[in-house]
Order: sequence, then structure tokens, then C-alpha cells
Amino acid sequence: MRVLLLLAPMTQLNAPYPATAFLTGFLRSRGVDCAQADLAIALVSRLFSREGVARMLAELPAEGHPAVEHVSAHAERFRSTIEPVIRFLQGRDPTLALRIASRDFLPEGPRFDALRNSGADEEELLHWSFGSLGVQDKAKYLATLYLEDLADAVREGIDPHFELSRYAEKIALSAPSFDPLDAALRAPPTLVDRMLDECVAEALASAQPDLVGITAPFPGNVYGAFRIAQSIRRHRPGTRIAFGGGYANTELRDLEEPRVFDYFDFVTLDAGEPAMLALLEHLEGRRPAAALCKTFVRENGRVVFHNNAALPALPHSATGTPTYDGLAMERYLSVFDILNPMHRIWSDGRWNKLMAAHGCYWSKCSFCDTRLEYIERYSAAPVDLLVDRMEAMIAETGQTGFHLVDEAAPPAVLKKMAERLLARGVTATWWGNIRFDTFFTAHVCRLLADAGCVAVTGGLEVAEDRLLALMQKGVSVAQVARVTRNFTEAGIMVHAYLMYGFPTQTVQETVNALELVRQLFEAGCLQSAYWHRFALTVHSPAYEQREALGLKIHPLPWGGFAKNEVPFDDPTGVDHDALGAGLRKALYNFMHGIGVDDPDVRRWFDIRVPRATIPARFIAQALADG
Repeated sequence: MRVLLLLAPMTQLNAPYPATAFLTGFLRSRGVDCAQADLAIALVSRLFSREGVARMLAELPAEGHPAVEHVSAHAERFRSTIEPVIRFLQGRDPTLALRIASRDFLPEGPRFDALRNSGADEEELLHWSFGSLGVQDKAKYLATLYLEDLADAVREGIDPHFELSRYAEKIALSAPSFDPLDAALRAPPTLVDRMLDECVAEALASAQPDLVGITAPFPGNVYGAFRIAQSIRRHRPGTRIAFGGGYANTELRDLEEPRVFDYFDFVTLDAGEPAMLALLEHLEGRRPAAALCKTFVRENGRVVFHNNAALPALPHSATGTPTYDGLAMERYLSVFDILNPMHRIWSDGRWNKLMAAHGCYWSKCSFCDTRLEYIERYSAAPVDLLVDRMEAMIAETGQTGFHLVDEAAPPAVLKKMAERLLARGVTATWWGNIRFDTFFTAHVCRLLADAGCVAVTGGLEVAEDRLLALMQKGVSVAQVARVTRNFTEAGIMVHAYLMYGFPTQTVQETVNALELVRQLFEAGCLQSAYWHRFALTVHSPAYEQREALGLKIHPLPWGGFAKNEVPFDDPTGVDHDALGAGLRKALYNFMHGIGVDDPDVRRWFDIRVPRATIPARFIAQALADG
């Protein structure tokens, strides 16, 4: 039986999302004839080509949004520059950087307004934003703005769902009813939809599959996944189709909507390995439908969930080595669009994706989906096996960079992995998500750096000790300061995930959190950070504790489709959204060294807030005490 695994648009442009690489490696290790394709990069490659731009221009209205008018007015320049720019971003024509950086080569549209309208010299603004950029980096940034102008024109003039990193996200975001998605799928196809259909036809012709598995990790992939299924039904009606991935795992656990199965035959939950093995046995006639593993099907017009409890989850050591064979790695683009240094690492460069352990070794944070299998079930692979996998992936891809996609990479495993990399003489550059665990001493951090670790990301979250204890984060601000210093002094960049709007968080605590973050930047403990707005999900301990937290829940009317995020009223009555703009503005400046020496963080807010009550030397004292 031939299997084809597809990534649905849109995801990041610099590397394939790891789901199909992981599952393809596993299925091949079990003797399954499995192919894979990333239809996100296939769609981008088709759209951003000379022919694609010509088709785009033929459908754009004459006037409307500034991006539409700009692309229409510079039609020939876009046709002539698009393929050279794509080759440059793919790393195949680096000398073009000189022409792009000259500012005379590209037709610069509305996305360049931040440079033109700043009131400062554009070169000075670029230097202030990015430091002393080399020509390659500057050209990547300008080329990314150019692509965003084109993407804006597509969204405003052709397909309102289209964006470079997501596709129709709003339709699938907090969608208790299937009606909006169903209506969009029944609407006449746009140019983007037709191009996606062409990509599907090519993938089917190449693989000739009996079963297609489509993964949608995020809401911004769901519409694309359903469009792909629609195309498969038309081009190859006898092929069976399965849907899975992060969106199903979090949003569709209570699925009751039978119309989903007009598009898919199966919807699977949690780890794909046991579900796919059971599904293949079923399609080969060796397993009845009732013995499927964590799989929804439609029977007699009703949605039924089958879960053979006799099929245990596989240990992480048995999942096989991820493979990128079949994915067009030469198509991926290194883009440079956001000033956040961590996002730069994320979006620029072709990282191999690897997981040191399945699940989270802590698994207590009250804001997290700790009830779900991808967090709750912890399983680490033997360290020598991890390094074996790294060497195999380097041999296959020619790339020595690795992004460890763990929920929180286990410290002891990372230490042993670093020791094995050094002992075996493996050259690798790697980064990943961690907890700011006290295990990361100065000695351990230096060891990780020697073995190739260049960056870590970790959750400081609310940056306030009362709330950190309330959410069972298992760290304190002082502990985070000492651990981040250890990483920084070892030459490893540190990015902190920050959170605001956690239940019971007061305005004073939010201001205090910003002051603590300022002190961490001032002390050199952080180089990058990002504020996230807290979201209450039905699979989190916070939702289970909603009464104790004093939350007033506003449940969405249930329509049988998706269920995850829940609206609520905080008992404090704080307008957290009004504080968000000031928090983000402060971080933007802190990352560029501006305002880090000013303890009056009230300056960053457009609304009246109290002065911070944190001691001016709180972080300095915590570091001295450590």
C-alpha cells in the first residue's frame, strides 16, 4: 500500500514543518512505501514565479488597496525581478544581494513605508533596527519586504485568506461550528486555490497513493488541508484520506460534525505512528474499523471514535529517524522580516528538526495543555540514538543545523547529548526550547556551547513570583536570572517567552513584570523576548481551576466542530489588551538597547499605570546572591 503524507499551506518558508519528516521516517522503518510533499512551499514556488506573477496581474483589480495599485503599476518590474529574488532567497544567487541592497533593483511598495516615512535617514534607520548588517542580511530584509508587498496584493485583490505564514486562519480559529469553513470551501476557487489544486495533482501523479495523510498543525493550515482533500476527491476519488496534526489534537477531540467526512475518511488524534499503523492494517483488511487507534470515522451518518486501548503509544526510541527525502529542500526561502533576534534564527536557515524527548518532563504549568498526550506522555530516546539520528540527517541533507522541537528539552539529556557530540567529533549547530532549570549551571552551559548550542528559548511567562507560583511554573524570577546569565556568559543567545493577562494578574503586577524584564535586559541576561496574551484552553489545569481562579466563562455555542480556547472574564477587571501595546513597544526598544537604563517603565504605556514597585537592583542582587 502506497502512502503519501502532505503538509498543508501555510507554514514557515525556510524549512518544512517536521510532522511528515518524522512520520515518513517511522513508516519507512516499518517497510511502508511512503512519500511526502510540502504543498506550502510548492504553492509559494508556483505563485512567486514569473508565470505566477503574470497570472496574479491578470486577476488584480486596477485599483484599491495600495499594495494592489503598486503591484499593478510596476507589473513589468515584478515579472522581471520575481525569479531572481526567489533564487537569491533560496541561496542560489548570493551575488544578487549587491543589486537588491542598492535600493534601485526592487519596486518598493507599501511595506517599505517604515523606511521611507520614519523621518530619519533610511540607512540610519536600518542600522538602528538591525545594527551593522552585511550586504546579504540587508538584501534578505529588503527582498522579504518585496515578497510581502506581493502577498498583500494577493490578499487584498484576489484571495482575502492568503498570507505568507498562514492561510484562512480566522476561519478555523475558535470555530465551534463547521459552517464558516464549509461555506469557504464551497465558494468558487480563487487563483490561490487553483494553484494549490495544481500542486495536489502533481503530487498525486508522482506518488500514486492509496492513502493520503494530511497534517495541519495550526489553524492557518486547516482551510488548506480541506482544499487539498477536496482536490484529491476530484483527481483520485478512490484514494482514502486521513487528517491529523496539532489542530486535530487540540481542537477536534470532541468532533461530532459529519460534514468533515465529506472531505476526509479518517481523523486521527495524538501521535501519528500507532494511528497510521492501525489504519494501514484496516485498509489492508487485517483490522476492523472498531479496532482503529484514536481515530474518528463516519458510520451511518454519525461520527464515531474508535480507540483500541490494546495499542500502546510507542516509546520515543522506536519512532525512527526523521527523513527529508522527497521534500524539495532547495525551494525553501531564508527570509528576514521581524526584528526579533530569535525569530531571525527561526526563519533564516534550513534547520533539521529533531526531538530529544516526547512530551514535557515537567508537565505542570497551569496554562499548558497538560491533559493532552503531546505534553503528558514523556519519553526520551537514548542519547547515542539521538546522535546517530543527527549524523544520519546530516548525511542526508548536508545541513548541520538542528532545531530541537521538544516542548522542553530535558537538561540531563542535553548534557549527555553534548558530551556524545564532542566525544564522537560531530559538528552540529543547534538550538531549542528549555525550562530555565537550575540544572543549567555555568559548567553545563559552557559544555552545551562547546557542542554547538547557539540559542535557547524558555518561558519566563508572567515574570512575577506570585503568579509564577500560581501557574506552577516551577521557577522564580531570581532563578531565571541566574540560569539565563549562565547561558549568556557561555555565548548562547537567550529568548524568553513572556505572558500577560494571566487570571488575577493586576496592573501593578504587569508593570512590575516589565520592570523585571527591563532589568534582565540591562544585566545582559536576555537578548530576545516576546509577549503572548494568555489564552484559556479547555485542556489546561487553569480551565479545571476556573472557579478557584474566579473566572467567569463565556462558552461558545457548540456546533460539533472545534473546541479549544474559551473566552472568560478576569475577576480583576483589568483591560489586559490595553496594556499589551506598551509591553510590546518596550520590548522592541529593549532589544535595541533603548530605555534599558530607565527604571520608570511607565513611559512605554499610552494609558495611566502605576510606578513599578520592584527594587531597582532586584536582578543585580539575585545574580550576586547566585
